[in-house]
Amino acid sequence: MTAGRVVLDNEGLQQLFDTLRKRGYRLVGPTVREGAIVYENVSSVEDLPVGWTDEQGQGTYRLKKTGDERVFGYTLGPQSWKRFLFPPAARLLRANRNAKNILAHGEELPNGKYAFIGVRSCEIHAIATQDRVFLKGQYSDPEYRSRRENAFIVAANCSHAGANCFCGSMQTGPKATFGYDLALTEVLYGGSHYFVVDIGSEFGGSVMESIPHRTASETESDAANHVSESVLMHKVLDTAGIKELLYRNYENPRWAEVANRCLTCGNCTLVCPTCFCNTVYDVTDLSGTQTERWRKWDSCFTVDFSYIHGGSIRPSPRSRYRQWMVHKLGTWIDQFGTSGCVGCGRCITWCPVGIDITEEARAIRESEKNGITETGGMKIANP
Repeated sequence: MTAGRVVLDNEGLQQLFDTLRKRGYRLVGPTVREGAIVYENVSSVEDLPVGWTDEQGQGTYRLKKTGDERVFGYTLGPQSWKRFLFPPAARLLRANRNAKNILAHGEELPNGKYAFIGVRSCEIHAIATQDRVFLKGQYSDPEYRSRRENAFIVAANCSHAGANCFCGSMQTGPKATFGYDLALTEVLYGGSHYFVVDIGSEFGGSVMESIPHRTASETESDAANHVSESVLMHKVLDTAGIKELLYRNYENPRWAEVANRCLTCGNCTLVCPTCFCNTVYDVTDLSGTQTERWRKWDSCFTVDFSYIHGGSIRPSPRSRYRQWMVHKLGTWIDQFGTSGCVGCGRCITWCPVGIDITEEARAIRESEKNGITETGGMKIANP
């Protein structure tokens, strides 16, 4: 097996694609479509967003040309790899009724193999977080397991941080440290353009053996290290005691302030790479002889999500936003031993009104320092 750091050029990257495809993998990677960078089927380096980057802000996203040949010069688009491992909609079973009985047919497990190209470090952490949800508990999801076990991950280390990135606060980036088969660091400097490759698995090493490459020199390795070390975060989320902070401030007036802006549209949950809320429903044909059971993504921002006999548990935007944020940064830790946030910043970018989870956490922390809480609708000073 090839060991250590090696170097690929653009032609070598294309040969990596060709090799994976010959081994039966469906290649999925970033590409430009309808003004955004999305994850779709790719077959060549030319399909990638060569020479494109993104500009993000609170509730804003734009693409622009960089004027260079950088392949991975963007940060993150609206989609995450979740949509391939945990699809937005999946049929669970079919049932048919005839004159004598009802016959149910379970769905066959997916047997295709994915090769994910350009996975960022925060997204690898997100995949690991969903692994805990779907695979590590008492019961595992067989469809997720089938897709996950057949995934080949080619990571792409970040060369810069987007305006809404805070992976540094969450210890999830900007450089991939685990969970990949191959990790690429793109170096574009002084007229040279190449990819330094870290091999993360035995299978990744066997793939590299069939691709022309050379061992990385000390200069090339140092250049790759510099790319990752020079990434500066633009946002910070103070995670010290964050779970306990949110538990203590369940009635903080800040929840009402943010609820006045929140549209409860659910965009933050749909673009989040770790959210896993879903609902199951049945669809029957007009004759009543055939029915299907489907699972689809859901959101804790919908009123129906917490509906039980008699009404919804969380009827107000205030209660639903609080549920989302406290779960993401607090109760998720109790459930799965880790935060549900990886600092990708998508929820900030794709919120129509620009609500920023880092600002909300900071506001709650500062209000506690100022000794203000809320009880029974009355603001009182903390004792």
